[in-house]
Amino acid sequence: RPATPTRAEWPAADVIIGNPPFLGRKKMIGEVGENYSMALRDAWPELPASIDLVCYWFAKAWAMLVAGKAKRAGLVATNSIRDGTNRRVLDLIAEHGRIFEAWSDEPWTVEGAAVRVSLVCFDRQLDGQARLNGRSVSAICADLSADAISVNSVCKLAENSGVAFIGSQKNGPFDISAGQARSFLTAPANPNMQHNTLVVMPLVSGRDVAERPRDRWVIDFGVLRSLEQAQLFEAPFAHIFEHVLPTRVDLRDPRRRDRWWVHGAPATEMRAAKAKRARLIVTSLTSKHRTFAWFESVVLPDSTTVAIARDDDTSFGILHSRFHELWALRMGTSLEDRPRYTPSTTFETFPFPEGLTPDIPAADYANDPRAQKIAAAAARLNELRENWLNPADLVVREPEVVPGYPDRILPKDEEAAKELKKRTLTNLYNARPQWLANAHSALDEAVAEAYGWGDDWRAGLLTDDEILARLFQLNQERTREA
Repeated sequence: RPATPTRAEWPAADVIIGNPPFLGRKKMIGEVGENYSMALRDAWPELPASIDLVCYWFAKAWAMLVAGKAKRAGLVATNSIRDGTNRRVLDLIAEHGRIFEAWSDEPWTVEGAAVRVSLVCFDRQLDGQARLNGRSVSAICADLSADAISVNSVCKLAENSGVAFIGSQKNGPFDISAGQARSFLTAPANPNMQHNTLVVMPLVSGRDVAERPRDRWVIDFGVLRSLEQAQLFEAPFAHIFEHVLPTRVDLRDPRRRDRWWVHGAPATEMRAAKAKRARLIVTSLTSKHRTFAWFESVVLPDSTTVAIARDDDTSFGILHSRFHELWALRMGTSLEDRPRYTPSTTFETFPFPEGLTPDIPAADYANDPRAQKIAAAAARLNELRENWLNPADLVVREPEVVPGYPDRILPKDEEAAKELKKRTLTNLYNARPQWLANAHSALDEAVAEAYGWGDDWRAGLLTDDEILARLFQLNQERTREA
């Protein structure tokens, strides 16, 4: 790593055209090395450290335009260029120049790998016609939209803060088999007179939500236990001493190297929020269908999930409504062909119906007829789905080996096991049978009424664009009131 990193020199040109490498920030160090990654960030201190590799090409091309060494540029990026910190490079271009042509979200297949890309052309002119996705528009926003609902203008809402969290990122082989887990759970008390139930728990991933729970377990010493405290849990500690420590000793990040027995990014706030509830709502970070599912709070959601610390059917119903689904699709990005759901852009900006917002305890609106109607529709949707996923004639439910954990759902026989493999939420929503459509329709109507839009919903006036426009207006109104 050079003592004083310098930016690459590009030759002057009329036009800059390129297809820079698509490499997310989490994979940069592994692919190009820690020294190069850190030198690149040091050379561009004005850019966020968390941006993807492709963003540096946009920043360099813009710098060439500003210096008069090029007139126009056109680059390809993954469609995440429109989102979050990545969008900062487009913010600068849209504010001080012009995106004159763009394709915001296009399929791109290279060597069998399918991704979604954005193609962006820009210059330093401050006016003139632009083309977005082949259509003439007056201007293109930094989020590569041309409508009134610009992601740049959407704000986080205070009432939604501290509720939705990306799960724990392990950064090491903390996973254990179901057999190991049950062996640890049934072991005698440790020298501290505590059982391993405090540090061994079911692990939930995005795949477990979209498909079926896979009976995966994890060792988790939390965030507060010291090394000496962790060592008192003999068998779990011996396991991670053998398997995790070797992967952490040479890390340069002192947080992960020096506290090697703890998950790398343990989602501290999520743990505190879920501990106050018997159950929580979990969705996959990336998924073809935006589905939500209930899990008991004893589980540990991992970093491929978003955990939402609400335990009432009303919140579940609002999240699973068409209104929130449209908002999440509009405000999020996608990984390959799967929409991504992130707390900051899709949850924290979403305007819940007035009086049913996440900062209000569910008990406070339990007698609200709007909340009751949503809760009834949501509970019915969940009941029907569970009956389809785990029909009584195919499964048996057995208590876990120790109390305090969800029952095990096991197939009755080999034929049942084959059938259950097909019964996943993804397959259900791919087929979308009429009973499922009916359940969602009832839920959507209840949520529309909670917003005061019930008559318009029944009259068929709430198109997708109209719903987004109204939600955007609510977001802006609440931002001004804050």
